[in-house]
Amino acid sequence: MELRKLVRGSPEWPQVESVVRELAERYGREVVHVRFLDADNWLSTPLVLDDEYFVKLVTEQNSLVHALFTATRNLGAFSSGTEGFFGHYGTPYQMAQHELEATERLREVGVNAPEPVEALEIEGMGVLVMEYLPQFDTLDDLDEPAERRLAPDVFAALHRMHDYGLAHGDLRAENVLVVEGEIYVIDATNVREDEGEGATMAAARSYDLACALASLEPLIGAKAAVDAALEHYDARELLEAREFLDFVSVRPDHTFALTALKGAIETRAGEAERERR
Repeated sequence: MELRKLVRGSPEWPQVESVVRELAERYGREVVHVRFLDADNWLSTPLVLDDEYFVKLVTEQNSLVHALFTATRNLGAFSSGTEGFFGHYGTPYQMAQHELEATERLREVGVNAPEPVEALEIEGMGVLVMEYLPQFDTLDDLDEPAERRLAPDVFAALHRMHDYGLAHGDLRAENVLVVEGEIYVIDATNVREDEGEGATMAAARSYDLACALASLEPLIGAKAAVDAALEHYDARELLEAREFLDFVSVRPDHTFALTALKGAIETRAGEAERERR
């Protein structure tokens, strides 16, 4: 077996068939059409049912990989001078249930997200069922003028989460969908409301902001990304996010101009301080 297949933990076909049969029965379908999505996903196997339901299959191996990723990310948080703020949710079902609840919370506070349907345990796997959005682009699939236009909306959604004590934990361009000109946020992994852990949540919010900046810099450039962020965050918050950029830069799913982004933050923060005086 190839190492990548082993690490990704893709389910065997009989397991997939069992899930599809149970979902077909639950939703009153005699026949269903299943389409696998071509997604570079280490933590689940995504598929679409009848172009109506988006389904994630989470295996034991996916849960193990998530635990390893979580431990590594928390080490990175420690290296940035704060407590670890990433959470692992145990079993495959608990991972599916957590994402369901996280998506519900995003929608409750007014952030666009697909409608969650249910989380199940089938064949030892966690099965997450959500609304399927058939017509969408990911943020990084758009042309640059559209990316520039939507960049402030990304920070607006992020700021709304933060206003309600929530953090995303894995914000990347492919986790921002664009549907009829509006952004939708998916794959929230770290939505939490930890009263009494203000320092930890502040760090999680700074990390979110660093990820958003790192995601937008390759698309629209460092200055434009920082300017978009400043429509919803102040210079102090950007400087706090700057402390996490080294950590974000070592993640394989973030490639951006680290020095240019740090420089743009420092320049704009200095300008904002001079204007304040």
